[in-house]
Amino acid sequence: MEKVPMTAAGFASLEAEFKHRTSVERPRIIAAISEARSHGDLSENAEYHAAKEAQSHNEGRIAELEDKISRAEVIDVSKLSGDTIKFGATVSLVDEDTEEEKVYQIVGDVEADVKQGRVSISSPIARALIGKRVGDQVEVVAPGGARSFEIVAVKFIAANA
Repeated sequence: MEKVPMTAAGFASLEAEFKHRTSVERPRIIAAISEARSHGDLSENAEYHAAKEAQSHNEGRIAELEDKISRAEVIDVSKLSGDTIKFGATVSLVDEDTEEEKVYQIVGDVEADVKQGRVSISSPIARALIGKRVGDQVEVVAPGGARSFEIVAVKFIAANA
């Protein structure tokens, strides 16, 4: 079973969703199915079919979360240090074409969210950054084309979920 690296914040987020789906959503859906069942003929009962579909979706997500939680390798970013970029690093980059500064944290696949500055360890930009240091230039070949960046800072800060 392959371990999945993630930050403590990402792990906490998965656990919170798992707890919500098992202790809040599951009972709510069961009550909705029971209510719809009491309305009679199930073959033409849209409420019943909608509730059963919601149950299927919820149980599928619960199984997915259980799998990710069981395979999680939680890495405490606050205990990492150094000047070389690795998992958990928060990296400040300057786009060499636009002079625009961007800040990304390299995280596990399940917690990546580019809008919040968290990029997956398996993304093109993270793969280009791993092993580099402040002052290095990197060329990132992404779906939008090749971009050049200069690394201006590397920090190891634990992010909140």
